[in-house]
Amino acid sequence: MSSQTDILLEAGTNELEIVEFWLEEPPQEDGEENYRGFYGVNVAKVLEIIRMPEKVTHLPKVAHPAIMGTFNLRNKVIPLVDLSYWLNKKRVETEPPKVIVTEFNNVSSAFLVSGVTRIHRISWEKVEAPSTYVSTLSQDSITGVVKFDDRISLILDLEKIVAELNPALGLQLDDSIDWDVTGGYKALIADDSTLIREMLFELMTRAKFLVETAKTGRECWDKLLILKNQSIEEDRPITDFINVVVSDIEMPVMDGHNLTVRIKADPILKELPVILFSSIITDKLRHKGVSVGADDQISKPEVTELAKRAIALIRK
Repeated sequence: MSSQTDILLEAGTNELEIVEFWLEEPPQEDGEENYRGFYGVNVAKVLEIIRMPEKVTHLPKVAHPAIMGTFNLRNKVIPLVDLSYWLNKKRVETEPPKVIVTEFNNVSSAFLVSGVTRIHRISWEKVEAPSTYVSTLSQDSITGVVKFDDRISLILDLEKIVAELNPALGLQLDDSIDWDVTGGYKALIADDSTLIREMLFELMTRAKFLVETAKTGRECWDKLLILKNQSIEEDRPITDFINVVVSDIEMPVMDGHNLTVRIKADPILKELPVILFSSIITDKLRHKGVSVGADDQISKPEVTELAKRAIALIRK
């Protein structure tokens, strides 16, 4: 896989492509073969898949033992993470491992895995949100579950892993901002990450927004339809009930691009500004948000920009 641009999907179709890979583990019981756990990551986050670099430079003081060191890839120094170690699993090496090089939140990272199966194109409707039990067992590092005929693949929250390995790369609220704005605007926020939902709730509340949240694009859409029906029944503008929608892109059941298409195709809801807030908003992928009609797009590190730009859109 040489470039993400080779396989980009048309935006708004509620589909995604995942790179599926596996981690080889010892047998779960005596006499059995090695166990393979299957995982996936959105193609939009993958730069390339390479062999294990010949030279990995070990770092003197690392924040986490899963960080194996760094390597040079076309004059770019990239940290290498042993994904098995981070997931608290013992990796068995039966063949040369692979390295998945990623880029999101404007940061490049690499993850050591046992092997890569293929790229799957699937509907977000096929991606189930993990149960509370599964989320707890995995320390909230799984964002979706995909059931194939012969196995289950878990979609990993690589953003959470990178933020935990290097807290400086996680979302940070800017405490120095004094929100001198007119209060009372109503925001609906859709994001499948509990951590990010809570952070955005806090940020927008500080900026004097009244905030409601949803865990998926589908849940957000259902809430919007309720507000739309209320506005029709009471013969009031939709902006009496909601002023802005803030949505992640990657979400089980319905993604942010498809949600935006639905909002902008609705004769009443189309008046609402939609802000896409995602780690996969890059120069290469920004055109997808434009094509579905998003009013603004913000990359996740720029969290403090969100409230300011939401206010600007509402006032405009």
